[in-house]
Amino acid sequence: MPKLIKLYITQAIIGFVISAAFVGALLYFNVANLWHLVTHSDVGILAVVILWVSNGIVFAGVQFAITIMSMAGKDDDDDQGGKRDELPVLSDPIPVRVAASHRR
Repeated sequence: MPKLIKLYITQAIIGFVISAAFVGALLYFNVANLWHLVTHSDVGILAVVILWVSNGIVFAGVQFAITIMSMAGKDDDDDQGGKRDELPVLSDPIPVRVAASHRR
């Protein structure tokens, strides 16, 4: 299996674990009376699963993006910077005439 696929699967698993902790914290602290809504409804488990999966997708994407973006700076530590040439500067402004139209 390619390294990138292994990295993606690993980060997706980490994202879904973070999502499980987040949903667990939402239920434990009873945010917006969520615990009561889940325990007193016949589709409460489905709501928790949907909440976990949707947050898992978001957290997995963020986890993967953070990992990929943090990899970019590891090889570029030579601090050379860009070597740009100076931009030419015109010494005298050039007048441009524009015909004005009167509208009402």
